[in-house]
Order: sequence, then C-alpha cells, then structure tokens
Amino acid sequence: MSAKVRTNVYLDRELKEKAKKVFKAYGLSLSDAFNLFLAKVVKKNELPLEEIIPEETLKAINDAREGKNMKRLTYTEFKKLVNETTGNS
Repeated sequence: MSAKVRTNVYLDRELKEKAKKVFKAYGLSLSDAFNLFLAKVVKKNELPLEEIIPEETLKAINDAREGKNMKRLTYTEFKKLVNETTGNS
C-alpha cells in the first residue's frame, strides 16, 4: 500500500456533512470515499462523468467524437437553427 499524505481541500460545509452521512451508511470515511473516487479517475484516466452528465448528452459527446450524426452548417444556418429552437427571430 502507498504511503498516505495529508491534503487540504475546501468543501461546501453542508454538502460535506450530507455526503459523510451517505459514506457512513457504507462504512466509509470521507478519506475512504475520496480515495475510491481518485482510484476510479486513475483507472479510467478520465473523470467519472457518467454519473453527472445525462446519458443523452454523453451519447451526443461520443457521437461527436466519432463523427456520427454530424452535419456541417454555415454560420447563417447555425444561427437560424438556434433562433428556431429558442423561439427568437
């Protein structure tokens, strides 16, 4: 096991207390939970955003990365599409 280091982070007080209650129900300390989070980040080499970003948005991001479901638009076409979508003219 690696040596432990002390780290200071600034957290929202209310969020921290609510999270600690959840962790406690699983038998975890705040440090344990952070270590689990960091281990997942390192293992995947990315932020675990699937829990944060809606699935539809993740699909759109992945499609864009793969060049799927993409359409080239001129600025004028894009502006028109935005205006139609938002109800602006």
